[in-house]
Amino acid sequence: MFRVGHGFDVHRLLDKKKFAEKYPERSGHKLILAGVEIEHPKVLEGHSDADVLTHAICDSLLGAAGLKDIGNQFPNTDPLLEGINSQILLAQVGELISNQWKIENIDATVLAEKPKLAAHILIMREQIAATLKLDISQINIKATTTEKLGFVGREEGIAAEVVSLLSSLHS
Repeated sequence: MFRVGHGFDVHRLLDKKKFAEKYPERSGHKLILAGVEIEHPKVLEGHSDADVLTHAICDSLLGAAGLKDIGNQFPNTDPLLEGINSQILLAQVGELISNQWKIENIDATVLAEKPKLAAHILIMREQIAATLKLDISQINIKATTTEKLGFVGREEGIAAEVVSLLSSLHS
């Protein structure tokens, strides 16, 4: 049996200075996508490290497995999760589904006007594959802009959409 899951996430972009004023305990926060630090004058805002791509991957896997979403699994009201590396959350999702499901593939699209992501995609794929103990060929990541339209085009946020395919270990 196969199951398909879809994940979507959005996080607001803030100037580093504004982020540091709002979250002084988290100064030095970087823009992180798929666990990879990317140099940019803005950072993503969120309870965790705000890794929008990893969050969408988590939701895609959880959805395919028929489980509750990332917000239920890791609530943003939990002070222990504040600033947490989202790769830790992804590893936990991988463990959660591993007794019943095998990840066949993950296909992701990041929507961002800036930064340009082409130079980072290989290392992002490697990071996700390593976290989930998969072969890099099972991970595909693409990046696109919205042609300066909407909140992504105005550089107010970054979004990610992910589709994953799971196969049952007990068919």
